[in-house]
Amino acid sequence: MWYRNAQQAQRALYAVATTQGGYFTAKQAGEAGYGNRHLDYHTAVGNFERVGHGLYRLPIISLDEHDELIRLSLWSRDRRDQPQAVASHATALAFHHLSDVLPTRIDLTVPPTFRKPVPSTVIVLHNASLAATDVQEAAGFRVTTPARTLLDVAKDHSFGREQLDKAIADAVDRGLVRRSWLRAAAGHLSGS
Repeated sequence: MWYRNAQQAQRALYAVATTQGGYFTAKQAGEAGYGNRHLDYHTAVGNFERVGHGLYRLPIISLDEHDELIRLSLWSRDRRDQPQAVASHATALAFHHLSDVLPTRIDLTVPPTFRKPVPSTVIVLHNASLAATDVQEAAGFRVTTPARTLLDVAKDHSFGREQLDKAIADAVDRGLVRRSWLRAAAGHLSGS
């Protein structure tokens, strides 16, 4: 019979949760050594918070600046427990500090096969297959690169031309995109 070491399980779970803003999935808890009974017990006594289907949080870890993006990334996980959503469009512009846009919604790009219902009216899902070069890792979630973000925003007709021009200028000034890339992408960035 296998016996779990409670201290090792706690250390393993905390190691995962601290990289995800305090969040962890039931599968990650299981891999750390917490069975369903352990999850139920720790939730009942307040050590864990249940925040969604198969999603938990350690309340002793402070909320992260990007808490909602971390939570949505974990919400989007597939059957293999892999997050599918990538912060994109105006949300990614704000993350990269490009232009002075203050998004009123959360833009996420998901694969075309993604089928989960949207958990909130302020979330907009965009369907696209993103290449690995279009995505970068942030603390607990993924976000589109500045170059991909500019291309996405240029195709989004709800985004103003003046804001797009400012985002492009900011990206070039900060060295996030090269002028050669800008010339090559000019057709896409002109809104065509």
